[in-house]
Amino acid sequence: MAYLLALDQGTSSSRSIIFDETGAIVATAQQEFRQIFPQPGWVEHDPMDLWNSQLQTCRQVLAQAGIKAADLAGLGITNQRETTVVWDRASGKPVHNAIVWQDRRTEAICAGLRERGLTDAIQAKTGLVLDPYFSGTKLHWILDSVPGLRERARRGELAFGTVDAWLIWNLTAGRLHVTDVSNASRTMLWNIHTGSWDEELLEWLDVPRSLLPEVHPSAHLYGRTDAGHLGAAVMIGGIAGDQQSALFGQACFQPGMAKNTYGTGCFMLLHTGDQCAQSRNGLISTAACQVGERKQYALEGSVFIGGAVVQWLRDGLKAIKNSTDVEELAASAPDSGGVVFVPSFTGLGAPYWNPSAKGAIVGLSRGSTVAHIARAALESIAFQSTALLTAMVRDAVSPITELRVDGGASANNLLLQFQADLLGIPVIRPQVTETTALGAASLAGLATGVYRDLPELSAHWRMERTFLPTMSRDEAQTKIQTWERAIKQVSIV
Repeated sequence: MAYLLALDQGTSSSRSIIFDETGAIVATAQQEFRQIFPQPGWVEHDPMDLWNSQLQTCRQVLAQAGIKAADLAGLGITNQRETTVVWDRASGKPVHNAIVWQDRRTEAICAGLRERGLTDAIQAKTGLVLDPYFSGTKLHWILDSVPGLRERARRGELAFGTVDAWLIWNLTAGRLHVTDVSNASRTMLWNIHTGSWDEELLEWLDVPRSLLPEVHPSAHLYGRTDAGHLGAAVMIGGIAGDQQSALFGQACFQPGMAKNTYGTGCFMLLHTGDQCAQSRNGLISTAACQVGERKQYALEGSVFIGGAVVQWLRDGLKAIKNSTDVEELAASAPDSGGVVFVPSFTGLGAPYWNPSAKGAIVGLSRGSTVAHIARAALESIAFQSTALLTAMVRDAVSPITELRVDGGASANNLLLQFQADLLGIPVIRPQVTETTALGAASLAGLATGVYRDLPELSAHWRMERTFLPTMSRDEAQTKIQTWERAIKQVSIV
């Protein structure tokens, strides 16, 4: 039996999962780390927390599984994307906290680029909407905000990376400064058509090229880890940003196949094959996982606040003790009682792209209870995801006949049934919902020869449950219209 280790470095926790060659989970370990909020709209992580928590979970999961590092065929890394780390090449120490993908501090930099008339040119090259979400303006901000950094960057003393590159630098004791196409495509510095760092983008964002990592396909023999970390050197065979990794883990290898991940945010991706589809409906074009030299693309929509709305119910409103309690509370009300919850705590993502929108609960009456608010919170996740799929259907050349789902909140049956009702298509939950980690392991397995090809991986994918729509299309449309009216209200505030 071949074993593959997946490092899944997420927004709120680091996890390590060992899979066997059939894609079954052997063992898992998880560790949360500190979230840093220096001021409203700013979100940071200590890069050393990311590295240390990830390394500890690697060691824990090997111990739990009773497997030595030497028994691993390889490891894959998947990561929170766009989160930006800059470190000193000589010492390996970060020069600033990581700026997290959710962070909105660079809106003024984006506004400056818009005023220079660069919006369309940036989107044409990168497939991305000009927004603080992506890494380029975060990197620009760090270089400008820490005294002396820009000069040091020009002298080649610093390295930039998304979290995967930071982890690999540490895993290899500074030998490798690398990333893959899926992560590079989220930086706003990578031209997704030419498959290279773009000189004009670097000039517009004032980023020295010496900061940047080497870029390879997602399934690739990157190099071995330093033996001291895990007890033996392990081949790094896969890297992918978390959402592209989940698309891969869901075996969505063909154009027209779509998945939605219900995590801290919600991320829907539609595979478009080797065609880079340009969205006319507020979506972004991105690189999908690449195996070999042939480029692969996807359309993507991002909901900034998905499962995080449940965390707010728990931590902010104190409505529930544990996140898992939300389904029972929401189910105690037959519907939302006219309450609509728009959780735009960090602005609105696709397809609305309104960075200044604030969260709102509308439709409250004297009869409204915390159960109605909890149900409206869950429904908000499905409403936002429906807006994404509707935009995708308008952009897509092939019809979308089903939606594969994963992520923490996909365990919530009430949410998935409401999602199927709104969409009017089957919503399918797989047996292994840890598809982000599974994607990274699968990429490593392809690179190291555990798997022959994509059809072999497709054969491992298994369905656990299908949610079929039961609501009439008229009723679903009425609910969607009520949601869109609430969106207009928060957009005006």
